Amino acid sequence: MRQKIAAMVRASMPTREQMERNRLTGRLAARAELWRFTRRSVPRGVAIGLLVGIFAMIPGVQIAGAAAMCLPFRGNVPIAAGMTFLSNPATTPLFIAASLALGNWFGFHADVATFMALFERGASVAEWTGWLLSDAAPALIFGLFVISVVAAALGYVIAAFAWRWWTVHKRRTRLAMRVEQ
Repeated sequence: MRQKIAAMVRASMPTREQMERNRLTGRLAARAELWRFTRRSVPRGVAIGLLVGIFAMIPGVQIAGAAAMCLPFRGNVPIAAGMTFLSNPATTPLFIAASLALGNWFGFHADVATFMALFERGASVAEWTGWLLSDAAPALIFGLFVISVVAAALGYVIAAFAWRWWTVHKRRTRLAMRVEQ
């Protein structure tokens, strides 16, 4: 199953050479260090992807923002782009509700009951915008910021430990194969 998913992703994902020929992504794709999977670039890519993916809840902007943030921080662009998918239509309401609760806990004021009512009745974009432009925006922004920073820090630490575990596992496997020969 994992191999089928990996093959599907590989087939639909543009190659670095294709991205180099594109006028919008050419400069980004030309920097080879942004595409290598190293012990430093992978955790950076995870952290950047989580930070941007959770804080910037606008589809399309997330991947572009994560790729742009990978430039100065030398993070892995494919990993960062993939991590932005943590915030998707299924998880967005959870992130928004948690950020509103967190913002309220820190002293901002956002009516969570109004949020739930808008969500349950499938409110229009104009109704959501009106609610966000009220006193709910500071609570939402502060909560999203805190959640995204904490998620990015945890993602960085977990990715660094996972990278270390994987390299030690590969080394032990190679050594065991040499001993058997």
